[in-house]
Amino acid sequence: MSASGGAQASDRAAARPAVKICGIMQEETLRGMDGLPVDYIGFIFAPKSRRYVTPERAGALIEVSRDSRMADGGAPLAVGVFVDPTLEELAAVLAAAPLDVVQLHGKRETPEFCREVGQRFKVEVWRALAADGAEEAEGGESSFASDADAGSAVQVDAPAGPVRLAAYADAVSAVLIDTAGGGTGRAFPWEVIPAYERAARAAGLRLFVAGGLDPDNVSELLSAYAPDGVDISSGVETDGVKDASKIAAFAERVKKQS
Repeated sequence: MSASGGAQASDRAAARPAVKICGIMQEETLRGMDGLPVDYIGFIFAPKSRRYVTPERAGALIEVSRDSRMADGGAPLAVGVFVDPTLEELAAVLAAAPLDVVQLHGKRETPEFCREVGQRFKVEVWRALAADGAEEAEGGESSFASDADAGSAVQVDAPAGPVRLAAYADAVSAVLIDTAGGGTGRAFPWEVIPAYERAARAAGLRLFVAGGLDPDNVSELLSAYAPDGVDISSGVETDGVKDASKIAAFAERVKKQS
């Protein structure tokens, strides 16, 4: 990702939390977002996910998105969601899909690995952590990998709670907290958010919140807490398909909280 791309996203969202719509699969979804305050669009590269897209398909969708103009100016930045990828796998995806951000959801993605990804591929890197600090048992899978109620997407030997953020202070630009497993569509107890907010500020990281959000509850979340961004997928779907009216309602309600 170019430095100017990251700056543009930050500038657009400076007066409000950033909005990320994840699990994009169709051109119609992107066209329906034209003119909305959406900062990031997410593509799932975990092969077992029902929202999986091939790198080639993602590349084509990113090309479509670059012709879009969001309400706050510019096109949305592209985020690729991965679960324990190798550097070779990332290189293959990035060759076909010009991602701005690599979002890592696995259990073996150490700060050192995250740092190497950013340096090698010149992209922004985000690290996803389970908000409740739960640890994944050996052999478990993230829900992004299986779309099942699996274990947490945190490193097996990671310390519990917001303390984990400190290790990523100079390795990523943002931490995303989600319900254990990731991609479950379930909310975690929001009362843990302030501790993560304090830890993120201390580490110089942006904090995104995901898990169980929808157009009906996002205003409540943002009235009580101050994350830097919100991330949604199933909460703007109807029968498993992205719903343009729900995306519009979600984005506009976030904008009203600014």
